[in-house]
Amino acid sequence: MQSFETILTELDEGILTITLNRPDRLNAFTPVMMKELIAAFDQADADDSVRAVIMTGAGRAYCAGADLGAGGATFDYAKRPDRMEQGSPVQDDGSVDYSHPGVRDGGGRLTLRIFNAKKPVIGAINGPAVGIGVTMTLPFDFRLASEAARFGFVFARRGIVPEAASSWFLPRLVGISQALDWCYSARVFDAAEALKGGLVRSLHAPDALLPAARALAHELTDHSAPVSVALTRQMMWRMMGAGHPMIAHRLDSRGIWSRGQSDDAREGVQSFLEKREAEFPDRVSADFPDFGELLGDPEYK
Repeated sequence: MQSFETILTELDEGILTITLNRPDRLNAFTPVMMKELIAAFDQADADDSVRAVIMTGAGRAYCAGADLGAGGATFDYAKRPDRMEQGSPVQDDGSVDYSHPGVRDGGGRLTLRIFNAKKPVIGAINGPAVGIGVTMTLPFDFRLASEAARFGFVFARRGIVPEAASSWFLPRLVGISQALDWCYSARVFDAAEALKGGLVRSLHAPDALLPAARALAHELTDHSAPVSVALTRQMMWRMMGAGHPMIAHRLDSRGIWSRGQSDDAREGVQSFLEKREAEFPDRVSADFPDFGELLGDPEYK
């Protein structure tokens, strides 16, 4: 893995740990961090030695939200040169071209990339996770939290609205009433409330958090075919928004047809019959099927 400015990456026993690494700023989110996290997920998907990804934070925070160093202009993208690299979306008559790249939310660019990941993603939330610090975790498959963690969908207290596609993710994860409670009040709440509300899977003592996340990663991947895990992840996430079970039936049928002819399927059955550990030969980088074809959506990427 390449070296980065705002994150650390470590690959050990098939588990890639990505650590947000701005501890002096409580790992506050920046455009550079966004680009580096997207690059790290690109590399994880391309590297067949990576079976799962864990994300955590350096120091006492997971991520304190957007870096507010720009003051009152932090969220006024039209006044931030770093947001106008491709020109301004404000047209000569003062109207806004909302399809312009300069309008796009950086947190959403990251969460959409995580949504498309082909490896299981686990959050080890070691401390405060506020704003984008919590919304970036919503497309994770699992969120484990330290007992010292705190969470906050604080956007209404900053005069803005939830971002990072959280209006899609959050109600699906915790239900509409819980999502609205946390977003309307914009309060910061503790790890116990996050567990009760369904935001996190489990709570752990601070020094037990990463070991628990690693144990889960191994449990998920040590005995499973990598391509099957990758395809299952995309099938499950995609079908959360399907309007009818027939859509899932169509996707499932195409997936079984595709994978049923694979070397992995033959090995999975043969190893079971021979009562031995399977050695799956297929690789995500080379053998992941054309998901757009399976989904019936040629525009899928």
